[in-house]
Parts: sequence; structure tokens; C-alpha cells
Amino acid sequence: MSKLNESNFHLPYNPKLIAIAKELRKNPTPAEKKLWQKFLRNFPFRVLRQRPIDNFIVDFYCAALRLVIEVDGETHFTEQGKQSDAERTAILEGYGLKVVRFTNVEVLQEFEGVCQKLLGELVRQYPSLDPP
Repeated sequence: MSKLNESNFHLPYNPKLIAIAKELRKNPTPAEKKLWQKFLRNFPFRVLRQRPIDNFIVDFYCAALRLVIEVDGETHFTEQGKQSDAERTAILEGYGLKVVRFTNVEVLQEFEGVCQKLLGELVRQYPSLDPP
């Protein structure tokens, strides 16, 4: 197992994933691009795209909410994909993070509902905040 570094967000990460994460930022899926451009880039707290955490690269990470947002494509629906996601979620939750998953279809076709769920996470942690 590769040595994990501590980031400024106090989460370990594998430095070998940095170059891969940069490439993923350049080539988002249509669902990731929509969620980023139409919602998360103007979220009340900073959201990072394609952030290495442990030996994973999460789609989006909000340190203030300790929230990981994953946008899942077809490979996540196989038995192996489901098992891998469950293991990944358990490890991330072990760091005190909350993992929220959406499918590509949800982001592309039920966008308002996805945004409302994410705003719900914001209000849950900061009830006095008036979300946009």
C-alpha cells in the first residue's frame, strides 16, 4: 500500500493520485459538468472537484460539511461496482465523512431534486444559514 500524506484538510491521500485527479478535472462526465457548473461552483461553501482522499478520488468534496458527493455511472450498478462502492463508502465514513451518491440519470434528469438534497445537507448542518 502506498504511503498516504496528510492534506491541509487533515485527510490522508495517495500522492500518486494527484495527476489522475487533474486529468479527471479536465474531462468531467456530462453529469459531473452539469452539477459543477450549474450548482456546486456557487455552493455557499468551497467544493473541490476530483479530490484524492485515502486511495480514492472522490467526484466532489466539501470540507466545511465533511461531505463527499459521488455521481455514479453504469459501472457502479454491477455487483462488483456495488461492492466496491460499499467498501469505499465505509472507508470514507471512517474519516467522519458523509457520502451522498447520485446517478448520472438523477443529475441529468432530476437536477432540482439533486440540488435540494444537497441544500438539505447544508441546512442540516447549518440550520441558521439561508441557502440560495
